[in-house]
Amino acid sequence: MLKDQQYLRIPGPTPVPPSVQRAMAQPMVGHRASETAELIRRIRPGLKKVFGTEQDVMIFAGSGTSGLEAAVVNTVGEGDEVIVAVTGAFGRRFVKILDAYGVTVHEIETEWGQSVSPEEIRGALRKNPETKAVFATFCETSTGVLNPVAELAQAVRDESDALFIVDGVSCIGGVESKMDEWGIDILVTGSQKAMMLPGGLMFAACSDRAWKVIEENTRRGFYLDFTKYRDNLKKDSTPFTPATSLLYGLEQAIRLIEEEGFGEVISRHELMKDMTRAAFKALGIPLLANDEDASPTVTAVRPDGFDAAKLRKVLKEEFNLIVAGGQEHLKDAIFRIGHMGYASPGDVLQTLAMIEIGIRKAGQEIELGKGVAAAQQIYLGKGDPQ
Repeated sequence: MLKDQQYLRIPGPTPVPPSVQRAMAQPMVGHRASETAELIRRIRPGLKKVFGTEQDVMIFAGSGTSGLEAAVVNTVGEGDEVIVAVTGAFGRRFVKILDAYGVTVHEIETEWGQSVSPEEIRGALRKNPETKAVFATFCETSTGVLNPVAELAQAVRDESDALFIVDGVSCIGGVESKMDEWGIDILVTGSQKAMMLPGGLMFAACSDRAWKVIEENTRRGFYLDFTKYRDNLKKDSTPFTPATSLLYGLEQAIRLIEEEGFGEVISRHELMKDMTRAAFKALGIPLLANDEDASPTVTAVRPDGFDAAKLRKVLKEEFNLIVAGGQEHLKDAIFRIGHMGYASPGDVLQTLAMIEIGIRKAGQEIELGKGVAAAQQIYLGKGDPQ
């Protein structure tokens, strides 16, 4: 094994394209200099396309979790009632943030590996008519589930005037997003997933409905106050020191998405999902989520013939291939493969080949190459991903 060669196949951070790395190596400039303002001006249109919105997408120096907290502090406060769809660890994180601000939370909790349904949202809103906001996770990273946010948004609209607030951290940039058309009021994401950057940037966009609520809220905090970022963005600036090097990388990442074509980016992620799932089905190894709920950016595998933690250890020692474990009660029960951002079908085939060897060394007898062959058939268009 080459010690400086690593195969990073976790749900974030994800590999960074070489051209993005080069862009981030540019000399530092003043964050209030005209060069930085021009950089932000160039970035703004591309971010709108990725989000699927005509609204400005605000840029923060912060993690994805800062986006979740910002969505909370700008819209609701102590004693307000909200609904949270908890489909895994990151839905649970929304609950923890809301609890910290004294917000009254009504939870819709699904079995891990399952999405939340529009009917469950409708029922919760009818039961709790004073709800001011509904929070949901687009891609639940901990389980590899993609929630049907378009249908959830419609359910919220049909039943209430509540805001619909979405954590898109582990999928925006890799899945179709139509924030305006679907009726999402606040959408947030981070830089280190499908956006192909290191961690350190958070992005957020708000609907006109959300802005009305935000402007009437007198306790928006300080650093995460959306109105400060909105007002500064009109001047191609940020209210506080930006992560300038990451902004140069962001410009190049957006350029790569535009050169490939966003439709092609979405198709590539769907293909990688189908290849990965076909491989494990061919090997007879259970997947956590069903086909309908499965995310295009991360696949969770729940083996019953070998230890997931042992497999991860073997893969790291043999190949320096890094796949993720589970979280909370699934910590050692599953492993998760990230296939998002700077990842290709070729990367998937390579990863699957290494995993097959790892499975054998972890103690389960399988026919080597069977999973890879199934993935190859999907790539060639001869297999059936269902």
